[in-house]
Amino acid sequence: MEPTRRYKSPSQLSPSSPAPPPTRRSARITAATTSTTAPPTPRRRRSSPFLPTRTELALLALYPAVLVFGAVFSLLSPQTRAAPYDALRHAHVAAAAPSYFARKDNLVNVLFVKRGWAWVTAVFAGFVATHPGFGASRARRARAAVRWAVVTAWWLFVTQWFFGPPIIDRGFRWSGGKCEEVEAEMEMEARKGEGLGAGDVFTAAACKASGGSWRGGHDVSGHVFLLVLGSAFLMQEVGWAVARWARKTGEERCVVMHDGAVKGAGVEAERGEDGPDHPEGVATAVMETLGRGGRIAVAVVGLCAWMLLMTAIYFHTWFEKLTGLLVAFTGLYITYILPRWVPMLRAVIGLPGI
Repeated sequence: MEPTRRYKSPSQLSPSSPAPPPTRRSARITAATTSTTAPPTPRRRRSSPFLPTRTELALLALYPAVLVFGAVFSLLSPQTRAAPYDALRHAHVAAAAPSYFARKDNLVNVLFVKRGWAWVTAVFAGFVATHPGFGASRARRARAAVRWAVVTAWWLFVTQWFFGPPIIDRGFRWSGGKCEEVEAEMEMEARKGEGLGAGDVFTAAACKASGGSWRGGHDVSGHVFLLVLGSAFLMQEVGWAVARWARKTGEERCVVMHDGAVKGAGVEAERGEDGPDHPEGVATAVMETLGRGGRIAVAVVGLCAWMLLMTAIYFHTWFEKLTGLLVAFTGLYITYILPRWVPMLRAVIGLPGI
């Protein structure tokens, strides 16, 4: 017969009895619970070093959207469709223009667009000289000046001079265009042995100055090119510099390092000069963050957007405006995207805000 076993009730158990050691399963559950309840560490979105970031893509998408809206508006507007259009001047006849901004002699076009790059340069220089995001770093300002020189060189090559006629005029000639009256005069002078010279007739400005008609070829829209290039240049320079200074960058540009590794652009800011002197965690109003130079830049970008819309509605054909947009995007890619995956180029011109 087996002895009777006696069991203790819970009240009879000693309170000082040691607790059983935790098993591996309970330890894993505890660790999992702890890691679940811990607040997640925020991470910045990273993009491909070969493409613009999401924010940059959204801003760049506004340009073709404005051009499409303008084209649709010009087709649906009875006043615009009824107004006579001068294909030679790429504009409506001034006497019957459907809007004040459809005339080439409107004050905004004469005082702002025709001198557009001077306005862009002055605003950029004021921002770089006064915004605290640049601190006392001469190297950061020098790299910003180099980027301005690159974009300015692209504007110069496209609209003013490219080892002779600018790219716009060369494209016009290559697509079959010519200065009609001067071409005939040149043939007559050539027979006499007194040629006019290629430089006298191979540019639109020289053709108009000599009384000729620049017609027959594809004319890239210089207005679209200038307005897109200038406004996007200011958005890149002001936007990234202000965002990094205010610690409000929700995404990070990716760059290819010399060893082929892909990292966030911020790693190069840590190696360089002293960072922005904005105190961490301080909430600042948008206008205060922009500074006076940034606010003026925003106003210029807004005026560029307005005149781009007027150009989209009243001037040039849709294909001429499209090529102007693509030529501007080419210059922007060379200046702001190409350095992200070419370290040697990035060492020279840097990145905005870095």
